[in-house]
Amino acid sequence: MLIRIDPASTAPLFEQVAASVRRALAAGELSSGQQLPPAREVATSLDINVHTVLRAYGVLRDEGLIDLRRRRGAVVIGAADTRARLNTLAGELADEARRVGVDLDELTEIVKEKFT
Repeated sequence: MLIRIDPASTAPLFEQVAASVRRALAAGELSSGQQLPPAREVATSLDINVHTVLRAYGVLRDEGLIDLRRRRGAVVIGAADTRARLNTLAGELADEARRVGVDLDELTEIVKEKFT
C-alpha cells in the first residue's frame, strides 16, 4: 500500500493520509488483520511530522477501520464502507443546505466545484 499526499492541496495532511488508507481499503489493497506501516516510517517517507500520521491513524481508529496497539502498531480491523459513509455525509450536507436556504441547483454547483 502506498500512502500519498499532495502538498499543494488545501486538505490537511492528516486527512490526506487517512483518505489514502481509506482508498486502499475500498480498493481491496488492504484487508482485515493487515498491519499498516509504522507512523515513523510513513512520516519519514512523506517528509511530514510523525504526529500528523498519528493523528490520521487516530481518525481511522475512531472510524472503526484500524486498531492501534502498543508494540503491534496499526492493524486493519474493518473494511471501508465508502458508499454508506458517502450516503450519511450526503444526508448531512442536504440537511445543512436546507437549513441555510441553499437550493438543490446551487448545492449541486458547489459540489461540482469541490469535485474538480
